[in-house]
Amino acid sequence: MRLWLPAASSMSHEVDYLLIALTLIAGAVLALVFGLMLLFVFKYRAGSKVDRGALAKKTWRLESAWTAATLLVFFALFIWGANLYLRLSQPPADALTVYIVAKQWMWKAEHVGGQREINAVHVPVGRPVQLVMTSEDVIHDFAVPAFRVKHDVLPGRYDVLWFRADRPGTYDLFCTRFCGTDHAHMTGKIVVMEGPQYQQWLEQNGTSGTLVADGKVLFMRYGCNGCHGGHGTVRAPSLNGVYGSPVPLSDGTTVIADDRYLRDSILMPRSQVVASFAPVMPSFAGQISEEDLIKLIAYIKSLAPENHS
Repeated sequence: MRLWLPAASSMSHEVDYLLIALTLIAGAVLALVFGLMLLFVFKYRAGSKVDRGALAKKTWRLESAWTAATLLVFFALFIWGANLYLRLSQPPADALTVYIVAKQWMWKAEHVGGQREINAVHVPVGRPVQLVMTSEDVIHDFAVPAFRVKHDVLPGRYDVLWFRADRPGTYDLFCTRFCGTDHAHMTGKIVVMEGPQYQQWLEQNGTSGTLVADGKVLFMRYGCNGCHGGHGTVRAPSLNGVYGSPVPLSDGTTVIADDRYLRDSILMPRSQVVASFAPVMPSFAGQISEEDLIKLIAYIKSLAPENHS
């Protein structure tokens, strides 16, 4: 039995330090409280001859001092933890994207180049990796103990998790939320490789088309180009350069067109209607698989902004 997990990501040690600090401070408070309780229990037990005559004088200075000190210590831990949480939830701009689809009881990974894996994810060492995750059935939880990362994977939405592996090797992947009878078998491996080996793996496992190329075919097959291509009879917003841009909605709000927005626009088009456009787009819920949805979104993300010059 290993009492200490390997630390193989850029945030692993800081997560460990935070947990150690929380444990030590909580232990110190626990020892102080129970230590005083035991001291008073034995000192003032029945039959003890200790003087109980004069009550101790109370002082607001002492009360204020220990209250303020405790508040500052725990508030510092809160700021540390919040800062770490924010950094773990915001992938770097240059992160490599890998799409994860959870399904009872397996992990399906799809790379931008079209490489597909089941219960394994190959990534390069030293480079940030962003996982865009969704579930086809129930709630799962993607957890890699060696990286100190875990995140719920929910059906019907995209969740993002990122890490940067600093040590080559093979690390365990678990589902840490009970998801059915074979939950215990929903495991996998994160394979961290050096740059040349990772590039070789990509070339050896390449497919006939990238996600963008496959997504373009789906864009035509589902008739998306008929309305969003600018040549149809139905007036629809252009998708060129939409990814990452602010989109004004009919209710007066504005959203950023990220992966979640594109997914919701395909499956629930009436939930966020673009300003000055009629809500005429049909829903594709139940018609497009999660794998095809990933390809379609990858193609939309690749569309360059329109050149009006």
